[in-house]
Amino acid sequence: MNELLGHYNYWIVVILMMMGLYIVIASSNLVKKLIGLSVFQVSVFILYITFGKVTKGSPPIITDNIDLYSNPLPHVLILTAIVVGVATTSVGLALIVRIHEAYGSIDEIDIHDMDDKDDFNHEKQV
Repeated sequence: MNELLGHYNYWIVVILMMMGLYIVIASSNLVKKLIGLSVFQVSVFILYITFGKVTKGSPPIITDNIDLYSNPLPHVLILTAIVVGVATTSVGLALIVRIHEAYGSIDEIDIHDMDDKDDFNHEKQV
């Protein structure tokens, strides 16, 4: 039992991943889908940061009497991924605003129904 509780970071990652995936699949609201993707993305960030943590490891500054160093690469990659994630989320929100202007809704089902209705009317005219 203690082994399972000792890996609580991994449990948090799995729970956040499943929550994000559920939000993306279950919701038809585009903003909620974007939030679900962000939650999923945060779980991946936590996973990589957990991989980069070395117990009793010191920062990678070479000095005497230190044999175990932490790898800074996962942390640097996550900083870059955070910037890319913020940019991607902002582009997604801008697209949702444009979709709302074009269709008057941000619900995926309503948008598909409007598209199907337009396709049916177009075929009927031809």
